[in-house]
Amino acid sequence: MTARLTPPVSARDHAQGPAEAPVTLVEYGDYECPHCGRAYPMVKAVQRSMGDNLRFVFRNFPLTSSHEHAEHAAEMAEAAGDRGKFWEMHDLIFEHQDAMEDENLLAYATTLGIDPRWSAAALEQGLFRERVREDVASGGRSGVNGTPTFYINGARYDGLLHPTSLLEAVVSAATPE
Repeated sequence: MTARLTPPVSARDHAQGPAEAPVTLVEYGDYECPHCGRAYPMVKAVQRSMGDNLRFVFRNFPLTSSHEHAEHAAEMAEAAGDRGKFWEMHDLIFEHQDAMEDENLLAYATTLGIDPRWSAAALEQGLFRERVREDVASGGRSGVNGTPTFYINGARYDGLLHPTSLLEAVVSAATPE
């Protein structure tokens, strides 16, 4: 039996693409995970191929036992989201996986025009820690046990993490039977 996404996508989620798109691709990811880093350009390619036929959602699932910077990276992405810059921060972090120390994350926020004092305080005080933990909890309920884990229209994708395989699965979900 295929694991199902719990809870379903809602206004709470960070999404790119129209809500009425025939396919919703959800990723539970860890910014420090090398597999997520390899998946990042694959997702971008799928988005380009599918255009308005795809809504992409990212949920945080930092693997804190093996990735020491993952939780702060997720918190900084959420902080940027609070300022309307989630996707810009998401992309910057994935494009700079080799530089994820707190000072790097704060520099990315500054690059995006986010007040550096505010972002430093948000990180230091853990203002978005609970938001990240809510994503992790939903991943647990959805059967996530590693990253990246993808869901296509609510069903876990257990196929190969390969650009062609992922695109074929998304295209198949968009094609009415």
